[in-house]
Amino acid sequence: MAGNSIGQLFKLTSFGESHGEAIGGVVDGCPSGVSIDIAFVQNELNLRKPDQLKAGSSRSEKDQIKFLSGIFENKTTGAPIAFIIQNTDRKSEDYDHLKNVFRPSHADYTYFKKYIHNDYRGGGRSSARETAVRVAAGAIAKLFLKKFKVTIQAFTSQIGEINLNKTYKKIDTDIIFSSAVRCPDKIISSEMLQLLETLKKNGDTTGGVVSCLIKNCAIGLGEPVFDKLQADFAKAMMSISGAKGFEYGEGFASATMRGSEHNDSFILKNNKIHTLTNHSGGIQGGISNGEDIYFNVAFKPVSSIMQTQKTVNKSNNEVNIEIKGRHDVCIVPKAVSVVEAMASLVLADHYLRNHLI
Repeated sequence: MAGNSIGQLFKLTSFGESHGEAIGGVVDGCPSGVSIDIAFVQNELNLRKPDQLKAGSSRSEKDQIKFLSGIFENKTTGAPIAFIIQNTDRKSEDYDHLKNVFRPSHADYTYFKKYIHNDYRGGGRSSARETAVRVAAGAIAKLFLKKFKVTIQAFTSQIGEINLNKTYKKIDTDIIFSSAVRCPDKIISSEMLQLLETLKKNGDTTGGVVSCLIKNCAIGLGEPVFDKLQADFAKAMMSISGAKGFEYGEGFASATMRGSEHNDSFILKNNKIHTLTNHSGGIQGGISNGEDIYFNVAFKPVSSIMQTQKTVNKSNNEVNIEIKGRHDVCIVPKAVSVVEAMASLVLADHYLRNHLI
């Protein structure tokens, strides 16, 4: 199975399955001398799991990280940083009745056709459980980016039809992680929670949108033509389980705008060049221009619904199935930390590629 690595100079390779002994990763290319706060890394992993979300999965993994190499006296040595996270709360028997059927909109059918023999328990390698590895690696990337004073803040801007209709500059980031759904608005958070609880009672699920705002990014990140900064962001975000769409700046809304509306005029501010507006989302010509970078990632509804569905089994018989086990009603709250992590990995890679160390 190929495609388990991302990045050129700052590179993550992940391994493990949802119901295997452990998941883990290797971060290669991190410069030596970066201070590694283990408590910070662990807290990032803890934030991936909104424990107060009643409509979430009841699977309760401790996600305790164990570093195996690349760190000495709390600093990176420049060697590959290897780590593992044990899977301690597995209930593989929940999937015994599904081993011979293809769950609708899951990876079961495509994995079976491509690999023939694969781990079906909890989705195996295709499970969102794998994202814990990304969050751990992203925490290391954040610690590397700390010297550049880059801030990366993701948040839930939409769940189902409930939308956070606010501009990025007015977002209250202080309350994001006090919200069970990772939304920076208490009233909208409450509405989102009510929707999720109703859906859980009905055995249904929904999708949503994670937005991300990056501040203090250096000018010049991005390598045209095929390694444009937004292209690498898009690949990183679309690699997240359940991601269905990516847009940056005005995104799809720019299709209805006039050039006179969309163009970002250049101005002088404190004798430095800035843009009057930021419809470009901080990236022009595939290269960061120093303005805030912002983008949205759309996620589909969770495919594991607690309702009877029609499908086909491995013997080519049409059957009805009822999915059991522990599943989220919406993956968006957990995806907030994953989006931040993937953005951090992309930026760390481009800072190194731009020789900004």
